[in-house]
Amino acid sequence: MLRNVLILVALLSFFNCKEKENQISMTEAAEDVINKSIEVAGGELFDRSDINFDFREIHYRAIRNQGKFQLERHFKDSVSEIKDVLSNSGFERFRDKEKVHLSDSLTSLYSNSVNSVHYFSVLPYSLDGKAVHKAYLGSKEIKGKDYHKIKITFSEDGGGEDFDDEFIYWIEKEQFTVDYLAYSYKEIDGSVGLRFREAYNTRMSNGLRFADYNNFKPATVGVNLENLDDLFIADKLQLLSKIELKNVQVNLLN
Repeated sequence: MLRNVLILVALLSFFNCKEKENQISMTEAAEDVINKSIEVAGGELFDRSDINFDFREIHYRAIRNQGKFQLERHFKDSVSEIKDVLSNSGFERFRDKEKVHLSDSLTSLYSNSVNSVHYFSVLPYSLDGKAVHKAYLGSKEIKGKDYHKIKITFSEDGGGEDFDDEFIYWIEKEQFTVDYLAYSYKEIDGSVGLRFREAYNTRMSNGLRFADYNNFKPATVGVNLENLDDLFIADKLQLLSKIELKNVQVNLLN
């Protein structure tokens, strides 16, 4: 009896070790794919760049220099010029060059809005951060091409206000480009929203890769994030909008 128990314990220990080894192996595979995709998109050049672009008639500027960053948004309201600045020091708003006092709630709202546009504009840059967790979900064929399917989640510590958002990236196996991505997020009413994006008009500007996107949403409820690729293949997603970066200019800093 004792011998049988010892054998069972040994077998359980063996399979647990194998499972942990497989998890480590899949995580390492996901990290390798993400790192290669970042390198293809421009890699370390992002860390010393001054990027300007227009999105939906608003001008954006991102200055990144070896760990220091300043993300800007410039637009005009009915009476004045607005400049929003998100940096290592926090968020500030200026109206006609005069600093505006904001409540904590507005500071958070504007900060997240500025950060979101800049974050998506340079993906997959920043996906190698310490708060980023990667999982390899296998392979997927889309429109005749083979892709690595990588899931991204974030730690609460260092993952930002929307740390519980989840992303999936489809990275082409030969060129290591991000051709598709999807994400889940919380709606204002607490429900979960889903988006699927298809890259097009990909181009290089001074060594950095940029893309525009067809932005889709599910046509029905009860859909899982992991299944959005199947719905896209089956033409069962609804085109919601186009994400287009215009007048992209990149200057590399010394």
